[in-house]
Amino acid sequence: MARYTGPLCRLCRAEQKKLFLKGERCKSDKCPINKKRPMPGKDPKARIGKRSDYGMMLREKQRLKRIYCMLEKQFRLFFNRALRMPGITGENLIGLLESRLDNVVFRMRFAVNRNQARQVVQHGHVYVNGKSVNIPSYMVKPGDVIEIKEASKKLNVVKDALKEIAKSGVYPWLTVDEDAMKGTFVSVPRRTDVTDLADIKEQLVVELYSK
Repeated sequence: MARYTGPLCRLCRAEQKKLFLKGERCKSDKCPINKKRPMPGKDPKARIGKRSDYGMMLREKQRLKRIYCMLEKQFRLFFNRALRMPGITGENLIGLLESRLDNVVFRMRFAVNRNQARQVVQHGHVYVNGKSVNIPSYMVKPGDVIEIKEASKKLNVVKDALKEIAKSGVYPWLTVDEDAMKGTFVSVPRRTDVTDLADIKEQLVVELYSK
């Protein structure tokens, strides 16, 4: 599956909001949002103004898509799947995105950001229920056990990422054994559980795709 390979900080500047795509750098003074750098482009001031309803919906979709490091085709497939599920489509979409293997690896603190988690998965460092899985979009189910394979437990990127548990703890829909580098996906999170997406209005994404 294709992926975005350009500068990540440019995406945050385009949204004028932090997307937390680069781990600790996003919390430091090096972050372009903290530096109040303008939007990318030749004349960003000309594009700043009151947005239309369509513009607001488009920006919300772009922001959610970029947070989960996905391109349009794959994101649309996830939306179509959420649409077919019973319940509220926007909440279904968040639940599906949170169930992706690369996202679960990131949430379990085995990587500092989703891009790094994607790489950890693709390079074969992750087992799901004792079997190697190298597909970032693999859908994790409640009860699945995710672990770093034995030969990869010495990787510094994983060890450094796990230090975040001491600072921020573990998300309520996961359990993680830090020493064993193993965790369980207990349940698909409810929308209210995903607090770092509190300012995302997923209903706008639903309205955009429903046009």
